[in-house]
Amino acid sequence: MKWNKLYTYPKSVREVINDKRHYAIDDFKLPSVTTILSATQSEEKKASLAKWKAKVGETEAERVKNVAATRGTAMHKYLEYYVEGQGILDLTDIGVEAERMAKTIIDKGMGDVEEIWGSEVVLSYQDKYAGATDLCGIYQGRESIMDFKQSNKPKKDEWIEDYYLQSAAYALAHNDKYGTDIDQGVILMCTPDCFFQRFIINGQRFREYTDKWKRKVDQYYANIHDRTSQEVEEGPTFGENN
Repeated sequence: MKWNKLYTYPKSVREVINDKRHYAIDDFKLPSVTTILSATQSEEKKASLAKWKAKVGETEAERVKNVAATRGTAMHKYLEYYVEGQGILDLTDIGVEAERMAKTIIDKGMGDVEEIWGSEVVLSYQDKYAGATDLCGIYQGRESIMDFKQSNKPKKDEWIEDYYLQSAAYALAHNDKYGTDIDQGVILMCTPDCFFQRFIINGQRFREYTDKWKRKVDQYYANIHDRTSQEVEEGPTFGENN
């Protein structure tokens, strides 16, 4: 694994607008990739999430979400420091758990990273969206978008479509801005009990996800236009002018 800083990546500021993550880049405040995915998720996925929340209860669902988010942040931080050649010490219970998970990803997944162009890379596509990927570079001889993921339990390929769409979104943005030809997404995943999984998508399947992502972006902006048009047609609600 070696660094090759071929590209100058921009800095950005994350902002929350109407409870949704956005990135402030140049003069634009762009919705994040995850914001678009959330806004365009299928009715089937919404129903599945609602069913799970009803089963475990709102309080437990919120607890599970928060623990996973905290663990994931700690794991990402450890991996970021590792890639940057720095050390990190977090002696909290979640920190120790996250370190074990990060070391599992390093031992079982990072050996095939041949070249790193950037870490925690912020990418934007024209004035449509933005996001940050964990690594850009060469994986198993192929230009790639690489992301680290934590999971409470092992995943099946068909369960991680959103991760593939994220990879496609970041690759589209990188290729558009820097003239690259990234057509591979690599997902390196670990559970709290250190079960490691590697998912790789490339070639024709990657192009299909790129097309699907483009349709989601179109859907997102079409929905915004529809809501705006409806608000204009309806005018202010009763009492707004008083």
